[in-house]
Amino acid sequence: MKKALLIATVLFIAVISTACINNMAIQELNNKAAEYMQKGDYESAMNRLQASIDLDATMYETYYNLGIAATNAKKYDEAIDAFENGIKLKPDHSNFYYSLGVAQSAYADELVETTFYDKEKEETVERKVSDEDRAKADALKISAIENLKKYLEMEPQAEDKSTVEDLIKDCESFGKDNSAEQDKIIEVEG
Repeated sequence: MKKALLIATVLFIAVISTACINNMAIQELNNKAAEYMQKGDYESAMNRLQASIDLDATMYETYYNLGIAATNAKKYDEAIDAFENGIKLKPDHSNFYYSLGVAQSAYADELVETTFYDKEKEETVERKVSDEDRAKADALKISAIENLKKYLEMEPQAEDKSTVEDLIKDCESFGKDNSAEQDKIIEVEG
């Protein structure tokens, strides 16, 4: 009996020690990520935050920070995934919906951008937006509207309410503006 109690005690201490070490590692990774974000090094911040999630995937704050870093790095797919995973953990955290809507809207804008700077050619290049990209952008804007409205439902007295309402209006007019712009490009090419 004493042997079993001794083994149970040693195992309990080992588990507690491991948990403490794990929490310290997570805190260190998150602190380092915050430093990188302040410096504008979003890639390094994302790497630290992903490592933190690998150690403990239950901290919704880490998903939120990963989403913010990915949005700033213009890696919208990763940002959207991070925010959606965070919502699964903490669906009552209103900022997830706002930030998700912003990332979705920015991603949609990027998908239908008709001009971009080609670093290799060192010049601005025109491109035709594919039907696939246009459809994906439209779906992203619809999701962005839903998420931004959810944010306002959760935060009816939000200080940024008018800004969010303006973003919703921009998203709602996106399909019309997008079609008109694409028609201009087709006319020029045709």
